[in-house]
Amino acid sequence: MDFSAIWDLVTSSFMKILIPGIMVTIPLTVISFTLAMIIAVICAMIMYAKIPVLKQIVRFYIWIIRGTPLLVQLYVIFFGLPSLGITVDAFPSAVFVFAINEGAYCAETMRAALESVPVGQIDAGYCVGMNYFQIMWHIVLPQAFRNAFPSLSNSLIGMVKDTSLASNITVTEMFMVTRRIAGTSYQTMALYLEVAFIYLMFSTILTWLQHYGERKLSTFGEVKA
Repeated sequence: MDFSAIWDLVTSSFMKILIPGIMVTIPLTVISFTLAMIIAVICAMIMYAKIPVLKQIVRFYIWIIRGTPLLVQLYVIFFGLPSLGITVDAFPSAVFVFAINEGAYCAETMRAALESVPVGQIDAGYCVGMNYFQIMWHIVLPQAFRNAFPSLSNSLIGMVKDTSLASNITVTEMFMVTRRIAGTSYQTMALYLEVAFIYLMFSTILTWLQHYGERKLSTFGEVKA
């Protein structure tokens, strides 16, 4: 085994893999997770408010999404919809599926976080003249996000790694680039370890940000002597 040649391949391919990670993987994660959080908050508020018909629709959505594999969902949207005359490009398809998938999981996280806020604070909001939406915006949601922050951060880190599945629907993110290089060089072990290291780098940075955010939130609202 020529370790020198392998090392040259790894060093020369590093930027070729990293650049798609920055230009595709990170934007895919950020856009998808932002949309997922919007979906999650809306669904959680519907379940929290116990709106009869909408609550059942949300429950059905969560049941379907959480009960089917993410890869299958990607295939249904990208390869299945064209059979119905609906064609969606690879990147928007991935964004849609990741947002819908992660939104279902985060909806349960947000629902639990909303229910963790003491009911007495809602009553206090009504006592000072706030309406329901003001109470949710100024009292309940800020505390819910604070309680849900660790779980949501873990979901974000998980999504970074899940974006590798987008390569199955031709999204040219860093895992697909790695597969192409491996297909021509046949140095699969070295290259897959390299892309794993880059994923680890991204996850580690997000973990540091998570810990920083948790420290900031732990002191939020503290009264200083």
